[in-house]
Amino acid sequence: MSEFERLHPSLQYHVVNSLGWSTLRPTQLAAIAPIHAGTHCLLLAPTAGGKTEAAAIPILSRMLFEAWPGTSVLYICPIKALLNNLEHRLSHYAGLVGRHVEVWHGDISQSRKKRALRDAPDILLTTPESVEAMLISVRIDRPGWFGNLRAVIVDELHAFAGDDRGWHLRSVLHRLDRYLERPLQRIGLSATVSNPSELLTWLAPTGSRCVVGNASVSTDADVTIDHVGSLENAATVIARLHRGEKRLVFCDSRSSAEQLSSMLRTHAIRTFVSHASLSLSERRQAEAAFSEERDCVIVATSTLELGIDVGDLDRVVQIDSPSSVSSFLQRMGRTGRRTGGRRNCLFLTTVDNAFLMALGVTQKWSEAWVEAARPPAEPWHIVAQQALVLSLERGELTTKELVDMLHGGFPELPIADIEVLVEHLVGQEFLDRTEGVVRVGPQTERIYSRGHYRDLLASFTGSQLLTGRHGASEIGFIDPTVLTGEEKERLLLLAGRSWRVTEVDWTKRIVWMEPATSGGKARWMGSARSIEAEICQGIRTVLASGVSETISLSRRAKAELEKLSDEIPASQGTHFLTSRADGGPLETWTFAGTKVNRTLARQASVGGPRIRFDALSVQAPLAAVSTLPPDGEALNAGELAEFQEAIKFTECLPSALVSRAVIARFFDSGNRK
Repeated sequence: MSEFERLHPSLQYHVVNSLGWSTLRPTQLAAIAPIHAGTHCLLLAPTAGGKTEAAAIPILSRMLFEAWPGTSVLYICPIKALLNNLEHRLSHYAGLVGRHVEVWHGDISQSRKKRALRDAPDILLTTPESVEAMLISVRIDRPGWFGNLRAVIVDELHAFAGDDRGWHLRSVLHRLDRYLERPLQRIGLSATVSNPSELLTWLAPTGSRCVVGNASVSTDADVTIDHVGSLENAATVIARLHRGEKRLVFCDSRSSAEQLSSMLRTHAIRTFVSHASLSLSERRQAEAAFSEERDCVIVATSTLELGIDVGDLDRVVQIDSPSSVSSFLQRMGRTGRRTGGRRNCLFLTTVDNAFLMALGVTQKWSEAWVEAARPPAEPWHIVAQQALVLSLERGELTTKELVDMLHGGFPELPIADIEVLVEHLVGQEFLDRTEGVVRVGPQTERIYSRGHYRDLLASFTGSQLLTGRHGASEIGFIDPTVLTGEEKERLLLLAGRSWRVTEVDWTKRIVWMEPATSGGKARWMGSARSIEAEICQGIRTVLASGVSETISLSRRAKAELEKLSDEIPASQGTHFLTSRADGGPLETWTFAGTKVNRTLARQASVGGPRIRFDALSVQAPLAAVSTLPPDGEALNAGELAEFQEAIKFTECLPSALVSRAVIARFFDSGNRK
C-alpha cells in the first residue's frame, strides 16, 4: 500500500477530483503514517512548502477512520491574522468530507462564539491566549468542550518556541490533557531550524516522536545588498525599481513601515501597509487588495513573515535587516512560488549597523546555517502566571496538586524551586491558602481582575495603546508617547496616511482624528534586539575576507564595505581585537554578540563609569574585558530594574528567581575570549 492509499478513501477521492492534485508533496506523503499512528510529529518545510496540508489532510483522514466526535482538533497559531487567513483553506478541506472549522480569538464576536459552543466545530482555529480564556471562563463547560480533543496542530512552532509564549502554550496543553482520557497528539509545523529533534522533544516531552521533512538550508536565491543611507532614499529606489511587479517590503518597526508607506505614496506608488497596530479592517483591506493586484507595494512588519497568503509575489525588499537567518529565510521564501520563479531579496540598508547586520545574516545563510529554536531560559514568571490562572480554572486545589500540575507543565524546572515560588505567592497574597487548599488571592484580584483577567492571560508585555478613530471607523492603535509635546497641531501617521488629532479621550483611551493632507509622526515603543554571536562572527568573516559569491553588492554597498573594513579591525578567528577611533577611548572588538558584550561591559564597569557596548564591541581596553564574571553572579537591584519590564509578572516572583531569569536571558557566563 502506498502512502497516499493509507488516506481515508473519501480524502483520496477529493484530493484527486476536487482539489485536482495528482498526488501530494513528499513531506505531505511522509506525514501520513506517523499522524495516523498518533505519533507526536514535527513537520518541516520552507515557506509555502505545504506544511498546513501535511498536517490537515492526515488528521482529517484519521478523524474519518476513527469517527471523532465534537471538537477534536485545535489548530493553534501565534497571530490572529494567520488564523483568519487559514480559515477559508481549512474550511474547504474539511467541508469536502463533511466536517467544519471555526475560528475563536479576541476579534471574534460573542454571538459567533456562542454558535460554536452550541454546534461544536470539528477543528477550532485559535491562539494560546484564547484557550487560556476558555479554561478560566465560568460560562464554558470545560469537560464537555475540551473532552473530545484528540490532537493539536501548532503552526509556526519555531516562533512560539523562541519566546515565552512557547512556555505558556506548552503549559496550557498540559492542562488540557487533564480533561482527556489520553494526552493530545502534538503536531508542530515549522520552517527550517537547526535542532528539529530537540524542538519536538520540547513540544512533546513524553511519548513517541517523529520529525518529518528536511531541515537543510537552500542557498539557491538571488540576494543583493544595497546601502542607500536613508529611508527617503529607500523609497526612491523602490519607486524606480521593478515597476509593474508586486513587491513586499519588510520593515523591522511599525514606525518605519508607516513612514515608508507615506513616502511611497508621494511617489505615486500604489501602496498598502500592514502591521500589528492597525485595526483588523485596515489589515484585511490591505492584504485583500494586495493579493488581487499586480503593480503595487505592501509595506509590512514581521506579521507578514508568518505564512499569511498575499498571493504570488515578484519581489521581497528588506529595509535594513532582520536579526536572524530564520526570519530572512521566511521573508525571502514568500517569493519564487511560481513555476520557473526564483527566490529573491533586495536589502536596502539605511545605517552602518543595519548594513553590517545584513552582511552577517546573509553570510551565515550562504554557509547553509540557521539558528536553533530554543525557548528562553528560567521561565519563572510564566510558572507564576500559570499558578494564578490554575487557581482561577480549578476554583481551589491543594498546594501539592498545584505544585504537581506546575511541574508537569514545566518538567525542566526543579520541583523544589516551584514549591518556593508557590509559597512566595501565598505569602504575598497572590494566592490565598486555608488548611492546605489554595485559591486566587486578594492581590491577584486587585492587580489583574479588570476585564475578566485579560492582562493575566497574555504572557507578553505591551504598552497601553490608544485607539485611533475617524468617525465610526477604527483605524488602528497609537502609542501615547506620540501625543506628548506642546505642538498646536498634532499630526500622526497611521495606515500609511496622515491624520490630524482633533480630540483625545483619555478615560476611554480614544484618539479622534480627521484626514490631513501630509506630515505626521509614527512612534511605538519597542525593545532593542539581541544579536547572536554567530551573526556577529558572520560580520567578522565578511570584514576580513569579503562577501560570499552567493551574495551581490551594489556599487554603494561595495564602497560602504571598503570603508567599514578600514575602520573596524577584523581577522578570522574568535580572539578579541582593539582599536582607537579619532583619538577616543580604546575599543575592544569581540564579535561575540549582545549577551556576551553586555556581560563584559558590566565587568569592565565595576568601580567606575558605565561602559558602552553593542553586539560587536565594548568601549573599554582589552585588559578590562578579558574575563567574564563568575557564573551566577548576582545582580543588584538597579541592574535588575533595567530588565524587569522585559519580563512580565516579575511582581509575583521572589527576587532570587527574578535575578536568575534576568542573568540567564540577558547575560553570558562562558569565557568567549
